[in-house]
Amino acid sequence: MRTIAIANQKGGCGKTTVAINLSATLAREGQRVLLVDMDPQGHCALGLAVPEEQLELTIADALMGTDSGEQVELNRTIWQIATNFDLAPSRIDLAGFEQRMAGADDRDLRLKNILASVAAQYDVVVIDCPPHVGLLTFNALRAADEVIVPVDTGYFSLHGLGRQLETIEHIRREVDQELLVRVLANLYDVRTKLGREMLAELRKRHGRVMFEAFVNFNTKLKEAASLGQAITEYDPSSMGMRDFTKLAHEVVGHEAAAEAERPAAAELPAGILDRANELAAKAEQLLATSAPLVGGESEPSAPATDEQIQERIDQIYGARRTPEGVEFSTHAPGASEVMLAGDFNDWQPLRMTERGENDFAALLSLKPGRYQYRLVVDGRWQQDPCNQTVETNPFGELNSVVEVD
Repeated sequence: MRTIAIANQKGGCGKTTVAINLSATLAREGQRVLLVDMDPQGHCALGLAVPEEQLELTIADALMGTDSGEQVELNRTIWQIATNFDLAPSRIDLAGFEQRMAGADDRDLRLKNILASVAAQYDVVVIDCPPHVGLLTFNALRAADEVIVPVDTGYFSLHGLGRQLETIEHIRREVDQELLVRVLANLYDVRTKLGREMLAELRKRHGRVMFEAFVNFNTKLKEAASLGQAITEYDPSSMGMRDFTKLAHEVVGHEAAAEAERPAAAELPAGILDRANELAAKAEQLLATSAPLVGGESEPSAPATDEQIQERIDQIYGARRTPEGVEFSTHAPGASEVMLAGDFNDWQPLRMTERGENDFAALLSLKPGRYQYRLVVDGRWQQDPCNQTVETNPFGELNSVVEVD
């Protein structure tokens, strides 16, 4: 049984989202997975629609026993979430663990000991650590074989990552424990120059311990969490699902043979292009070739600059201003009809023109202002997946937003 701790990265976010969706994706890949919530905030239960009022026993009871002194087996706290996917939930009473266990000789081994009782039932245990380094985190690291540190691709997260890795290394040396530490780039937006710069800097500093996979900024992941679902259930065709599938494959070693062929950190622009491919099938045709991104018949070996990459991606999908007006474009595999509706046309769907395989576009002349809009794909209303600027509408859904100067 492998045990993986998802450690908090100070200044970052999305730790629980990674824990939930990695667990669910591993389960879908055939692994028997137990997700253990060691965060007293209980966000794993919340993110999987487990009602707190129905939690009679939690991981806190298995770690500390009940108030009456009863010892609780871990199996009695476990909820089945899906096929191959179980959860040991937590709630706020877990916050008292450090105080109650202060004098116990095995206070840092409690979790490791109780996980031993279910070792035959699971292939992988994923532990969602609390947002601070204390006895609960120490228990998680003592129980773990591996640590995954999700890090947002922003300046403050990059600064905090070094300290987080130092803390983990200090704990590893203190207890003389073998512990594989991996870094996962999270909330990555290939369309922003800042995101690409931060990913490049992460590769330079921590390339040897980074996953090749990373998680793009994707509103589907947030929507899934708000509805108490893993991305495997909410939208199996989404970018978020593709990201976590790639991560799961890397975790279980499906891509070990391919790693030797992947570009090194010094060849990062190719890595950026490769990730852009995964945004959509059409981007693969435009970006994953040796031909120049812009400029006609220039030398094919010349690397593209960040500005060229940004310009090309902006030309692919989303909403962009042109001399003729605002062009809305999207990639909708398998769709027979895509329509555009917004406050610029009184929310009356306008049919978009199919301009290529699964590509749809519409060009509108809009006056300066701020506009909300949505796409209608084969009758289903949705936000623009390639426009991260959104606002909540009166129905609790997300509208995409475009500003015209």
